[in-house]
Amino acid sequence: MDDLIRRLVAYARGAWRFRWWGLLAAWLVGVAGAVAVYVLPDKYEATARIYVDTQSVLAPLMSGLTVPNDINQQVTMLSKTLISRPNVEKLIRMADLDLTAKTKNQREDLIDDVNKRLRIQSVGKDNLYTLAFLDAQPERAKRVVQSLVSIFIESGLGDKRKDSDSARRFIEDQIKSYAQKLDDAETRLKEFKLKNMALVGDSAKDTVGQLRDVSDKLRQAQLELREAENSRDAIKHQLTGEAPGGAAAIDAGFPELDNRIDTMKKQLDDLRRSYTDNHPDVIGTQRVLADLERQRAEELKARKSNPGAPVASTNPVYQQLKISMTDAEARVAQLKTRVAEYDARAVQSKELMRLAPQIEQELAQLNRDYQIHKQEYDQLVTRRESANMSAQMDSVAGVADFRLIDPPSVPTKPSAPNRSMLMPLVGLLALVAGGALTVLLDQIRPAFFDSRVLRESTGLPILGSVSVTPNPERARRSNRSRWLFVGGVGSLVSVFGALTVLLLLLSR
Repeated sequence: MDDLIRRLVAYARGAWRFRWWGLLAAWLVGVAGAVAVYVLPDKYEATARIYVDTQSVLAPLMSGLTVPNDINQQVTMLSKTLISRPNVEKLIRMADLDLTAKTKNQREDLIDDVNKRLRIQSVGKDNLYTLAFLDAQPERAKRVVQSLVSIFIESGLGDKRKDSDSARRFIEDQIKSYAQKLDDAETRLKEFKLKNMALVGDSAKDTVGQLRDVSDKLRQAQLELREAENSRDAIKHQLTGEAPGGAAAIDAGFPELDNRIDTMKKQLDDLRRSYTDNHPDVIGTQRVLADLERQRAEELKARKSNPGAPVASTNPVYQQLKISMTDAEARVAQLKTRVAEYDARAVQSKELMRLAPQIEQELAQLNRDYQIHKQEYDQLVTRRESANMSAQMDSVAGVADFRLIDPPSVPTKPSAPNRSMLMPLVGLLALVAGGALTVLLDQIRPAFFDSRVLRESTGLPILGSVSVTPNPERARRSNRSRWLFVGGVGSLVSVFGALTVLLLLLSR
């Protein structure tokens, strides 16, 4: 610490040798600075204040129905991005600042200069903004601020409408895309259901239930077939033991066959009213009717070939057994057809049950794709309606209410330069310049006032030192020179102090 203090004292003593040069430099810099401050051109700052009211009565009423917008954030972003190159160029055209810019370089310099002199400042948290512009001509500054106010308001409304239109166009394009996807998914689902109607129909049972029903019906039909076959075999056994002869013969055609054929025809007509020709009962009845007609044709042929043969059996028991035998054969034929049909259905049900998991998986995937597309489509339609409602609400209530609190105005006194503040700074700069010059001269022409510093600087041994003999005359000259220097510095400070006070009085 002592070494540092010693060095500083050495530097101060060295700079003191050139104090008059420093004082001269301080006066020269001070006078030049004072003249420069005085001749600086006056500039006037035009200002305007705008209040942005972002509170809308419709906003809480339409909450949940419209797209929520952070109006405060939009206005803040607008104020920060308003001074952009396109807006500055538009401002120059509106304020007729480009009349003097003839070349491209002059126009670029004008844009940079205007951009530096524009100022937008937020006042507190109440959405109150101050717009200012500094210029040498008051009317031109006022005209620029007026144009800036117009651009500020138009940008707030135009950007919001532009954003809303872009959002609606994007949503419309997405709705068209998802509508096409939804139509394709619906078409695939419809074609799949038509192709696999037996398994995926709304009223169809599951494959296990279908197989169970068909199996139950097949077992029931097989049981009835066995019963009918046993009954037919019993009638056949009785028929073989009964003689066909009887007491009297009738010669009146084929009454039994004719009656039976008529009965079967009536039964066939009744069945066709209820069922189609592919029904097992209809097929069995047609087969029995064909057998009866064939039997009648054979007996008619036999009668024609042997006219003396008896026409028919005269035994009533035999006739009754023949009728029962015919009924039994018809019943057996019907049940065989039914058993074959149910057996085919059972095979088909087993095949469908084997394919059911794959079909259900494909159906689930189709339904999943359809539901995803439908959900996205519904959400997009809902957002489109919200966007339309938001746009309509903005057109009615407005995005924000821009209120011009203070119209553009210019003060009668110049706003810059602040000479009362610049003048003491010039005086301080003059003193610093003078001191810097003395230190620089000391470094150029150094001197040593301490043997220790000399030894450390040169690296040579010091044998001794010779002191200056005190002299009263030299002391008087030294004191007089010191007081003259202090007076010169004091007068410099006094001059700048007086100039500062004078400028303050003039500014008031």
